[in-house]
Order: sequence, then structure tokens, then C-alpha cells
Amino acid sequence: MSNLAHVVEQLKKERNQALRRIEQLDEALKALGGVGALRGTPTRRGHAQASGAKPRTMSAAGRRRIAAAQRARWAKWKAAQRKKRKK
Repeated sequence: MSNLAHVVEQLKKERNQALRRIEQLDEALKALGGVGALRGTPTRRGHAQASGAKPRTMSAAGRRRIAAAQRARWAKWKAAQRKKRKK
């Protein structure tokens, strides 16, 4: 039973070290200006949005280019799948 108590104490010690490390990282981010990351305001893909920044809108031409690239990727993938089936 003393072995289990030793393991629990060791885990508590590691947790406290991890918490101190997180606090150090928070301070470093704050010093570098990453305040938006500390406020807990994640955007769609998990990245923190800078405080006060508005979401950027994409132009219609940009959307068309991205859609065309996606269609080209799908066409390439479908061609590779057809090639696999023929073998």
C-alpha cells in the first residue's frame, strides 16, 4: 500500500510541475502579445483569433480558385481510383 501512496505523491508532483510550466508558457505568450490565445476564444480550426480582429471574408474570385483546385484534386483522385480498379 505504501507503494501506491508513493505513486500518488509522484503523480501530484508531476501535475504541479505541469501547472507551473503552463503558467510559464502563459506568461511568455502574454509577453509576446498572444493575448487572444489566452482568453480561450478559439476559431474554427482551433487557432486563437487575435483580440479585436474581425474574421476575413474571401472574394468571389478566391472562392472560385479554391473550388477549381478542389475539383482538380477530386478528379485526380477519381482517376487514380479507376486506375486501381483496372489492375
